[in-house]
Amino acid sequence: MGAAACPGPLAHGSQTASTGERYRSPSPFDIGTKPQLFVDRVLVRESREVAFTLHPAEKHPANPFLVADKPWEGWRLELFGSVIYDAEEKLFKMWYVAEPLGLFGPAERGPSSDNSTCYATSTDGIHWEKPLIGTLAAHDGSRHNAILYATHLPSVTKDLNERDPARRYKMICYIHHPKESRGYQTMVSGDGIHWTQLSRAPFCPGADVVTGYFDEYRGCWVALAKIGTNIRGHNRRVFYCTTSRDFETWAKPELAIYPDLEDDAGSLARIEEVRQILDVPDSEDEMRTEFYGTGFHPTPSVALAFPWVFTINNRARYGNQEGPFELQLAVSRDLKHWERPFRIPCVPRGKAGEWDCGLQLTAARTIEVGGEVWLYYCGANYTHGTPVLYKPNHPDRKTKFTSSIGLAKWKRDRFVSADGFTANATLTTVPVVFSGDTLKLNARVCKGGSLRVEMLDPAGRAIGNWKPSAPVYGDSLSQMVRWAEGAAVGAMAGKPVILRFHLQGAELFAYHFERTS
Repeated sequence: MGAAACPGPLAHGSQTASTGERYRSPSPFDIGTKPQLFVDRVLVRESREVAFTLHPAEKHPANPFLVADKPWEGWRLELFGSVIYDAEEKLFKMWYVAEPLGLFGPAERGPSSDNSTCYATSTDGIHWEKPLIGTLAAHDGSRHNAILYATHLPSVTKDLNERDPARRYKMICYIHHPKESRGYQTMVSGDGIHWTQLSRAPFCPGADVVTGYFDEYRGCWVALAKIGTNIRGHNRRVFYCTTSRDFETWAKPELAIYPDLEDDAGSLARIEEVRQILDVPDSEDEMRTEFYGTGFHPTPSVALAFPWVFTINNRARYGNQEGPFELQLAVSRDLKHWERPFRIPCVPRGKAGEWDCGLQLTAARTIEVGGEVWLYYCGANYTHGTPVLYKPNHPDRKTKFTSSIGLAKWKRDRFVSADGFTANATLTTVPVVFSGDTLKLNARVCKGGSLRVEMLDPAGRAIGNWKPSAPVYGDSLSQMVRWAEGAAVGAMAGKPVILRFHLQGAELFAYHFERTS
């Protein structure tokens, strides 16, 4: 089966003159039973006395719980990889990268001379083991390690729909060496441990950083690949999106996540946050924003991403740039057009000297555990141009400087809230069409507050004898909205309506319709 870009909500209907794509107006917007978040405001027509608030993740108190403590891991760990929960085996599995310089002899270096994909497992996602199942031998001939393959950025998925057992696990990665395999490649495995290269050539141009995942809501594989592009006078690290239906044929990559003027304007503020650990002065000619990678969190209505924002303050002394990373939040409804309404960290930066005060990178995608979204991430207490990265015998390796892996988490869909705290606070949607017979809210209502909902016609007028709903109270990820007797929500399914939320001392994170009968 051939592959094409994943279909977005606007990729059908009448043909546009500029692109040749077929287009149909999305109004009224069909939301079906999909939860609608407020990370973007596509469905918000009007808000009065309402503020939109980014909710940073909560860090796990045991962070960091995966550190470089084995001989084969060298001096630092990076989560240039994936964490999955294997429901068949009831086991969390992690593929991550270590930097065991000098561990392997020339015959065993494989595709990379300095990075190795390692493997860890856990029964609870917090306490991890590093099973001694290595497939690469050290120069003493021993395979008594947890190193699987010498490659970089292993984005791994277990594909339960794959009929070929030898292809059950799929990996998107970057291969450094040998020269004939260098580039963005795909690999397959029957057990997640023994890997075979699938792609015969790079599936996408570019080099160094790529992350990918399978988007179960859009029915395709998605990869964001770093392809250097000139933007405002600098060849910058930016990311192009490519997709595949079959993991073999990939669409032409399109520019997706790149720094704009607002990013560059905020550079100095981000640099000042890490001034204590920078050791090169600022340069007006070099200061700018780039993107180093990204993680993903797909939802039924939108795809979220966690760009690793790289703020450059100057050239470093070793042919690279200096500066910190932070994690921000991005959103898209078609994987092509991405918005970043908030230019602040979605995972708090550690204070100077803490394990994650300098660099932060994420797993390829989140996992959902109960009513929570878990994002594993890597933190380092140094910046991108520090000498410890470029001098193999630097005495501060694993003594003063290292990088490790921890966890950040949110309650389900609680990334951004629409907040109303006055008697007149309202949020009104555009006309939508829904399915189901019940409206449910992901909301938190303060003591003494309330949240009510009106269902109106597309002109904003009352519908028949419908009145505002009974008030919603408390804190719930999915609380039913109740109307007066005779107001049958199911009778309005398939018809265009407007929702108006009255928020008094309330935070609304998401809403969705549901079939209950």
